[in-house]
Amino acid sequence: MEIGNKNDSKQDITIAVAMHKPYQTPQESMYLPIHVGSSLHPDILTDITQDNTGENISALNPYFSELTAMYWLWKNCDSDYKGLVHYRRHFASKKYSHRHAKNRFDRIIGHDELKQLLQNNSVLVPKKRHYYIETVYSHYSNTMRGEQLDKTREVLIDLAPDYVPAWDKVMRSRSAHIFNMMVMDRKHFDQYCAWLFPILFELQKRLDPANYDAFQARYLGRVSERLFNAWLITNHIEYGTLPTIYAEPVNWWKKGTGFLNAALRHKSYSASF
Repeated sequence: MEIGNKNDSKQDITIAVAMHKPYQTPQESMYLPIHVGSSLHPDILTDITQDNTGENISALNPYFSELTAMYWLWKNCDSDYKGLVHYRRHFASKKYSHRHAKNRFDRIIGHDELKQLLQNNSVLVPKKRHYYIETVYSHYSNTMRGEQLDKTREVLIDLAPDYVPAWDKVMRSRSAHIFNMMVMDRKHFDQYCAWLFPILFELQKRLDPANYDAFQARYLGRVSERLFNAWLITNHIEYGTLPTIYAEPVNWWKKGTGFLNAALRHKSYSASF
């Protein structure tokens, strides 16, 4: 299946919007809402693209989260540029008038601005998240399960040893590009997916997500956020950054309390904030 007519300048970019429930979506035609986990929940969001069509890993959604939309885009979309965002988290416009719009969805970046940015950067990623008092490794270990990162390193040693130095660097750092959000030209997007998914499939074999509760079982999607940084570093990818916008007001008290409880009391997260 080919998404996007290359003769139509409005369809040269396809950005998957990973969705698992009804929610407002951007009106720009470059945004493609995809129902993730549709093979497990076929009666929800029946009027948008389903991730169980074409070549897919829809059934793995409880473990891979939004990556089932990324996999679908990799295998079933031939647009010049491809990207991934989430139903509640999007890339934000850099324009002042948009950044301060009352309606949060008016703050989301549009096609024309994005296309202009891609002329100078074939890869766009979110601005780094800074942890300050923790490293990437310690933050993940405190909030999730450290063995997931340890096992990932073992997989890299066996399958992609050239990436181990960058992985170690990311683990020691205090900031990283996360959220599994990006916009890349087709060459980079497909190359990244061809590298990423074999690593995750092997990790799944070695660390069965079924042994975790439903929240922790989604670790493959979370680990990929850190792997993305190692891929960028190892391949010397030149990229631009974009701010992100959350479609709902953030409860910073709850989020901050959860962060401090994890950092100081080693109380793991049990749900998303």
